[in-house]
Amino acid sequence: MDADKVFKALGDPTRRKLLDLLCERNGQTLGQLCEQLEMTRQSTTQHLGLLEDANLVTTQRRGREKLHFINPVPLHDVYERWIRKFEMQRLRLLHDLKHSLEGDPE
Repeated sequence: MDADKVFKALGDPTRRKLLDLLCERNGQTLGQLCEQLEMTRQSTTQHLGLLEDANLVTTQRRGREKLHFINPVPLHDVYERWIRKFEMQRLRLLHDLKHSLEGDPE
């Protein structure tokens, strides 16, 4: 995983919107995605290109259409590397606080 590319791709609200759209309905064409955004096909194509370069979006040809699919693997990798460890610490603190407040000897 190239974390820099993933973070760069996620840093833009339009690209996050594209990922949200694909999460809602995977396998959309460029035209379908453009209908839901207020931008040109060229701009949408550029954003999709950055998402593809970060491996967050994959494509598949179906006849003349090019379908776009979200790839959750890089997001999971980011979660595992950057988020999960902080989440576990927070949950451990909440667990300890709960037991302290309840007077558990644990």
